[in-house]
Amino acid sequence: MSRHGARNGVPDRWLDYRAVGKRLPGTRFVAFKVPLKQSLNRQLSRSDVFGPWELLDALNREKQELGLIIDLTFTSRYYEVQDVPESLLFVKIFTAGHAVPSDDTILSFKRAVRRFLRDNVDNDKLIGVHCTHGLNRTGYLICRYLIDVDGMDPKEAVELFNSSRGHAIERENYLDDLQRGPKRSNDGMEDAGQEPKRGHAARRPSDSDRREDRREDRREDRRPHYNDSRNHRSSPPRRTNHRSYHHGLLPSPPLQHPPPMRAPLHQDHHPYRWTPPHADAHWRRPSHSEDSRSRYRPAERDWSPSSRRHEDRRRAPPPPPLPPPPPLPRYSVRWTNESNGMRDGHDEEWAGRPMRSHRFAHRVDTYDNY
Repeated sequence: MSRHGARNGVPDRWLDYRAVGKRLPGTRFVAFKVPLKQSLNRQLSRSDVFGPWELLDALNREKQELGLIIDLTFTSRYYEVQDVPESLLFVKIFTAGHAVPSDDTILSFKRAVRRFLRDNVDNDKLIGVHCTHGLNRTGYLICRYLIDVDGMDPKEAVELFNSSRGHAIERENYLDDLQRGPKRSNDGMEDAGQEPKRGHAARRPSDSDRREDRREDRREDRRPHYNDSRNHRSSPPRRTNHRSYHHGLLPSPPLQHPPPMRAPLHQDHHPYRWTPPHADAHWRRPSHSEDSRSRYRPAERDWSPSSRRHEDRRRAPPPPPLPPPPPLPRYSVRWTNESNGMRDGHDEEWAGRPMRSHRFAHRVDTYDNY
């Protein structure tokens, strides 16, 4: 794959082929690769630029005049009739690549050629034919016309095209059909067929147009999409060229109603000075007794779910009182000489006050239940 492959719309291997071939001797055919519109040529270096105007320059240097362009590409993204100079006629025949063209496609090509030759008998204008690279589909249909209409030998027709184009037809299925396949019928070739279109470009794009197109492309990248539901802007963004809306490059933004006109101010009235409200105003200043934020209460209660829960708690009846606790037993203190299990010894009766200093005596709290 060429290093110039997928480059933002420039065809794959497009730069690997010569732009324009030579006129086929004894015919009006000239083959070339697809010319690119201005936005695609801006991605290339100045020496690689090739568009409809560069095509005319190349043929003028050979002292040849072009009258018709037959576009065989299967897309319209490379250029359109708006990019073709007014001096040229344009015919679009959608032809799929890699496969041998159908009989209908071959007949459409023959009709376009015959019509131009019939209308330009008194001049020597050329018929320019191109596909993406100006080689396989272009070479097949030109050779097919020479074989079927002019009666040229298939091998001679292929060699004539290869030497004039500067590149040889690459696809074996095309070569096999041309050299060993049947001839196609010429019935219906004299019919009118497709009406050629006149080019719309009145002049060559200038450097200022290129700079303007470049700025417009940058603005297009930054410009929001007004149909996007995430963007609710109803007016064009700042730094937008409003001529784009006038020429139909962008959808027009929704119309806005003009703001209401304000009544003229009195000459003694300052625009930022406080004025009393209108008599029909809904807001009223509270009285002096209520002119305090601490006394202000909203006219309506907040009935949100949380507020209703607080309100229900406030209005709920108080819970029943708890029953009184049971009375505590009477508490008393006495001294005893009973063993506490810390040391073995004989039990002794209480002997009054001296018992208080006995080493085994300890305090026992008892509850006299009554």
